[in-house]
Amino acid sequence: MKLDDQTDPCSNPSSNETFGDLLRTRLSRRQVLVGGLATAGFSLLGPIARERSARAESPLLGFTGIPVSTGDTLAVPKGYVAHVLYAWGDPVSSGPAFKPDASNSTEDQMLQAGMHHDGIHFFPLPGGSGSTHGLLAVNHEYTDDGLLHVGGMQPWTADKVRKSQAAHGVSVIEVRFDGNAWAVVRPSAYARRITAATPMAVTGPAAGHAWLRTAADPGGRSVLGTVNNCANGATPWGTYLTCEENFNGYFVNGTQAVPPLQQRYGINARGFGYRWHEHDERFDAARHPNEPNRFGWVVEIDPFDTSRQPVKRTALGRIKHEGAVVTIAPDRRVVVYMGDDERFEYIYKFVSRDAYTHGDRAGNGALLDAGTLYVARFGADGTGEWRELTHGKNGLDAASGFAGQAEVCINTRGAADVVGATRMDRPEWIAVHPMTGEVYCTLTNNTSRGKDSGAPVDAANPRADNLFGHIVRWRERGADPTATRFEWDVFVLCGDPANTTEAKRGTIKGDIFGSPDGLWVDQRGVLWIQTDVSTSALNKGDYVPMGNNQMLAADPATREVRRFLTGPRGAEVTGITATPDRRTLFINIQHPGETASERSDPAAPKAVSAWPEGAAGGRPRSATVVIRRADGGLIGT
Repeated sequence: MKLDDQTDPCSNPSSNETFGDLLRTRLSRRQVLVGGLATAGFSLLGPIARERSARAESPLLGFTGIPVSTGDTLAVPKGYVAHVLYAWGDPVSSGPAFKPDASNSTEDQMLQAGMHHDGIHFFPLPGGSGSTHGLLAVNHEYTDDGLLHVGGMQPWTADKVRKSQAAHGVSVIEVRFDGNAWAVVRPSAYARRITAATPMAVTGPAAGHAWLRTAADPGGRSVLGTVNNCANGATPWGTYLTCEENFNGYFVNGTQAVPPLQQRYGINARGFGYRWHEHDERFDAARHPNEPNRFGWVVEIDPFDTSRQPVKRTALGRIKHEGAVVTIAPDRRVVVYMGDDERFEYIYKFVSRDAYTHGDRAGNGALLDAGTLYVARFGADGTGEWRELTHGKNGLDAASGFAGQAEVCINTRGAADVVGATRMDRPEWIAVHPMTGEVYCTLTNNTSRGKDSGAPVDAANPRADNLFGHIVRWRERGADPTATRFEWDVFVLCGDPANTTEAKRGTIKGDIFGSPDGLWVDQRGVLWIQTDVSTSALNKGDYVPMGNNQMLAADPATREVRRFLTGPRGAEVTGITATPDRRTLFINIQHPGETASERSDPAAPKAVSAWPEGAAGGRPRSATVVIRRADGGLIGT
C-alpha cells in the first residue's frame, strides 16, 4: 500500500465511535485484554513484554529469526534461498526485454511486467503435481513516472500517460519448477497483461445505474481498466480477485464545488500527481463526474482463460479495497472479508445469497453478484456485530440518500456512516485461520489518532499518534462466518516494548516491527506479517531500531513473532502466496528506493537503492521473489 499516512488526502468525517474510543475501555497500561473473551476460547494478551522472548517457545516457528537490516539487499534465515523471478519490465511471455534506461515503448510495456508488484496468488495448473507448475497472478499497484520514462515527467505527454496506464493492473504469468529453480515459462498461452485500459464488465446491483453511466458508456456496464491494484483474494472456483484501492488519486476536480460523493472518496483538485487528466479527459472528474464511480471495486479475473473479460463485482461495495479474502461457510455460502484502507474507515464482509457448488466454475462467479453486505461495529465489551448494508434497513433509505441498493454499493462508505460502524485505524489486509476460523486484520497506523482531526485518547490507550499500528482479530459467533455477531480482541499492539514513550510501547513478544500491512495464515497456522513503513515515518526516527521493511512469522497461540525476511532500502514487503506443498513461497518487493520525490526525479530512488541488479541495473525494480528451503523442506519449519 503506497499511500503515505502522513499525507493521506482524506479521512472519514463521520462521528461514529472510533476504535480508539473502544480501546480506551479495553486496554490498561499493563494488560491488553481483560474478561470478555476468556470464555470464547481466545488466547489473551498478557502484560507488556520488555525483552525479546526465548527462541524455542513456539512449536510452529522452526527457523532462527534474522536481525534487522538497513542494507540494500534481501535477507532470509540460514538454510533458505531466495531469488528474483519476475521484475518490472520483464516480458510476460514472448515480449521485449527490460531496458535499464526506460526507453521501452508504451507497446513494449503492454507486454511486460508492470510497476510496483503487490498482491499475488499461485494457481496450480490442472494435470500436474499442483506444486511445480502453475500460474501467478500479480498486482501492479501504481507507477513512479520519474523511473518509468526517459526524462521522467519532463515533458509530460499523451504517450507517457498511455505508458503509465500500461504499467498498472495485473500480470498473469506461467511458472514452473524444474527440480532446481523456478522460472517463468515463455512463451505461454496463459500469459497476459491487464491494464488501466483493458475493457471490463460491470455486474451486480450497481451495473447500469445512472451513477455509472458516462458519455463513452451510456449503458453503465463497461469500464476501461483497473488501477491501484493493491491486495487481493482468490475464489474456491479458481479465479483471482484484484482490489482497487486509492483510485481517487488518479482523478482531479479543479472546481470549487466538488460533489459530496467525490469528497467522501477523497477526490480533489490535486490528485496524486499522475496528471492523466491532462491527456485522458475521463480522469477529469469535473467534466466526467461519474467516471470515479466506476473505480473502487473488486475485480474478478479468470487466470486460465485469456478470452474472458475481467468483471467488476459491485455487490461487494465500493471502497478503497485493500483485499478480498474468501472463505466458505458451513452452509457453503461464500463470505468475503474486506478492509477500507484509510484513516477512520471500516471493515466489511459480504455473504453470498446462494451456495457454492464444487466444480461449477462458470456458475460460481454469480455468487459475487447477489448477497448481503455488512460493516463491523466493535463493542467495548469484546463483542461486536455486523450491521447490514441493505436498502430499506438500518436507515438506508431515500431520506438518507439511498434510493436503492445500487446507491448503497456505489456509496458504501456513506452507508457505513449511516449505520454507525466503528471507525478504524486504516484497515488493510485480512487473513482467516484455516483451522480455527479466527480472522485477523492489520491496522497499519493512524497518526491522526488523538489529534483535533481524529479522536481523543488517554493514558489507558497507548495509541495516541498511532505511528506503529496494531492487529485486531475476531471469532464469528458459532464459528460461522455468516454470523452477525462476533467476539474480538487486540492480537498485538505494534512498536518496541522497550520504548520509554507509552504511546509507542508495543506488546510484541519477540522481534519488533511496526506498520503491519500484508497478512496471511498458512495451512500450518503460521500468521505471516509484512510491513509497510513509509518514508516520512522513517524520517521521524522512531522506526530506526526496526530497520528496513520486513516479513515476520507469528504463532497465534503463543503470540511469539520472529523476523523471517528483510527487504532492500526504501522497499515495502508485500504480497504472499505458496504452492500447495508449502515448499515454495512467492512474495513481492515493492518500490525499492522509495523517496518523497521519485515521481518527478528519476535519480532520487537510484540514490537510495540499486536492487535487484545492483549498480549495473540502471533503475531499482519491484519484483516477485521465490523463497525455498535449501533442503526442499516445508517453509517455516
